[in-house]
Amino acid sequence: MLRRTLAVLASLLVGAATLVAVPTEALAAPNFKAPFPCGQRWTYSHHSAEVRRALDFVRADGGTTNGTPVLASAGGVATRYSQPSGAGNYIAIDHGGGWKTYYFHLSAYSVPSGATVGQGQQIGLTGSTGNSSGPHIHYEQLYNGVGQNIVINGSALAYPGSYNQYFLTSDNGCGGGGGTPFMTWGSGIRVRSDARLAAPVVATLAGPTQVFVLCQKQGDTVTAEGYTNNWWSKLRDQNGFITNIYIDHPAAQLPGVPIC
Repeated sequence: MLRRTLAVLASLLVGAATLVAVPTEALAAPNFKAPFPCGQRWTYSHHSAEVRRALDFVRADGGTTNGTPVLASAGGVATRYSQPSGAGNYIAIDHGGGWKTYYFHLSAYSVPSGATVGQGQQIGLTGSTGNSSGPHIHYEQLYNGVGQNIVINGSALAYPGSYNQYFLTSDNGCGGGGGTPFMTWGSGIRVRSDARLAAPVVATLAGPTQVFVLCQKQGDTVTAEGYTNNWWSKLRDQNGFITNIYIDHPAAQLPGVPIC
């Protein structure tokens, strides 16, 4: 009887230890990065009226805030929302483990609802939709629905009451996965599975987008916007090709980019 009692107690202790260990793993946050493109410098502020621990970002490097790509600060599943009287067009990304990020006031979406996005992937364009006094990225990090103090690259950001006190330079989407960075131009640019006009469309670039070109090759000749070109670029993050007409570079064949 004594041996049986000791065995039951030991089993209960093992079960209790297991229960204690599981929640600890769920607390780990993703390694969040800035929600704007590599190399850009933005300033940020916090408004005391915010319902959660949000920070608002605007550019401070001489670039234009409005229309700048908004990037996923960590990988996850994106969902599109619209709240004309408040957040405007916005995206929430579920990163798993109870963690989410919000990106408010977008002028356009770049991904559909339910899309799985990678860190550094463009999800929209900066804007001023909804209840907003000017173009900016309203950015939040939430754990189990509760706003958290924002952490980027493992470091907590300050919460100033006005802009130009603190600044953040992005290392998000800097091409660690390979490819040469370029900006696109135009809107509604179709990304195809091959360098052919009849190839299936695999993605659409809503507006100017930072892309990483892995290689380029000759394909169908395209005439658009007064230009004609038969060179196509293979995009790393979109896993498809676009005509070089919509790469923001004067050369028909991009310099420094290998042939596919």
